[in-house]
Amino acid sequence: MHTEGSTSIVPANRVAWIPAGCPHHHRAHGHTDMRIVFLPPSLARLAPARPAVFLAGALAREVLLALTGPRDQGRAANARLHRVLLDELREAGEQPLQLPEPRDDRLRAVARTLYEQPADNTPLAELGRRTAASARTLSRLFRGELGMTFYQWRTQLRVYHALVLLAEGHDTTHVAHACGWSNPSSFIEAFAAVVGTTPGRYRADTR
Repeated sequence: MHTEGSTSIVPANRVAWIPAGCPHHHRAHGHTDMRIVFLPPSLARLAPARPAVFLAGALAREVLLALTGPRDQGRAANARLHRVLLDELREAGEQPLQLPEPRDDRLRAVARTLYEQPADNTPLAELGRRTAASARTLSRLFRGELGMTFYQWRTQLRVYHALVLLAEGHDTTHVAHACGWSNPSSFIEAFAAVVGTTPGRYRADTR
């Protein structure tokens, strides 16, 4: 899901929240069943004022299915379900699945390189030489502008690409090497830390 300032990764069993008036577009990979629910203004103001991604627990999932299913719940029932959904999402907490988009030209050049080649393991100092910036300057920009280190941002980017490849049916070993990890074990560990499950289990759950 893309907004003006960031890309949000929305794996299976997650809920993406977009506040009113926020331009966005999305792209799905693999077999996808997407449900869209609009919150009334009285509840929407209780949600984050920025795009966010939440874990969809069992109850939130069933509420979403009920709100978007063929059965007409009725106005009063829908209002109650909307309140339950918001409570469930607020209780679940936000998931760290956003990839901020850089604005600085030097960061944009680095990001462009890694978007095109997520497996690129070029050190930050070398990337800096290509963009006429020192590693210290780029590190400061990553922290100041994007709120994370270069390596955290690159990991998020690689996980984003890994999700796409898994949705396309590639196995864990192929995805690990295609996204820059030296071995499947390190990939599985990094993937689970971001997504909350292993690549194999994620792929099985999304079939």
